[in-house]
Amino acid sequence: MTTTSAQDYTRGVLAHDRRILAKTITLIESSLPAHQTMAREVIDLLIPHTGKAVRLGITGVPGAGKSTFIESFGTMLVGKGKKVAVLAIDPSSVRSRGSILADKTRMEKLSVAENAFVRPSPSGGTLGGVARKTKETMLVCEAAGFDVVIVETVGAGQSEVAVASMVDFFLVLMIPGAGDEIQGIKKGIVELADAIVINKTDGENVAKANLAKRQYEMALHFLKPFSSNWTPPVLTCSALEMTGIEEVWETVAEYTKRLGATGELEAKRKTQNIDWLRFLVQQGLREWFYKKPYIQKMIPPIEKEVEEGAIAPTTAADRLLALLDDQ
Repeated sequence: MTTTSAQDYTRGVLAHDRRILAKTITLIESSLPAHQTMAREVIDLLIPHTGKAVRLGITGVPGAGKSTFIESFGTMLVGKGKKVAVLAIDPSSVRSRGSILADKTRMEKLSVAENAFVRPSPSGGTLGGVARKTKETMLVCEAAGFDVVIVETVGAGQSEVAVASMVDFFLVLMIPGAGDEIQGIKKGIVELADAIVINKTDGENVAKANLAKRQYEMALHFLKPFSSNWTPPVLTCSALEMTGIEEVWETVAEYTKRLGATGELEAKRKTQNIDWLRFLVQQGLREWFYKKPYIQKMIPPIEKEVEEGAIAPTTAADRLLALLDDQ
């Protein structure tokens, strides 16, 4: 049985071999130490071939039709000659840790397109629903020659913040005519948006969508834009009827052109890389801490003291951390 080397993975990805691309992503997602070591070597070899794709994050309120929108949007881009990769982050099953939404089956047309690649990934419960290795997977897709890499979030809490921190453009999907309790999207998520798109603007929803558009424009007016060169617009579309979809892409293209010309886009990516480094260091330190045998031995009795109210959680944390000084 032949062993695939880091060079084999790299050559396959750069040759746009879809089978090797899928194997490389599986390698990246693996938790086995040997696979993680190999994955890091592959990523280092691929890094010089990344950075040319448009990185697009998409989230939305429940019922916003994210998968339908992405399929229509991706199909439109493929029709324009673009190569599109979709990384659909699935909520993980608590028991099996496997994907439970099967996004690939929800994008049947796009997933079989020659210039499209749809990859559902289980979140594994990390980063608030975002797969831990999404950043690296995105880079692999860029190296494989994809022009647009779309990351779809599960639309829950911290996942939006995580995705927004690794993409160029963050798009938030809304639906017309829903009350605040249904829209259920936090102000913080709206602040992350580079554009708000009201989907399902068709049939009887048109008037409601136009009203919602004005309301969101007014809300965005009171938020300070992160860039003096970009004011997040509110757009309407119908993914089902394929209307307004091209305008969304034109908005993304205008954004990347404008911020690219000022150097803001490059600066944003550099900041994202440093933020990602710091996150990985923090995560690594946490895992390293809890793997220490003497820490594992001391946690149960200290937790019991906290549970019984004998000591405060802050005191317990200090006691555990002090164990590192004793070693």
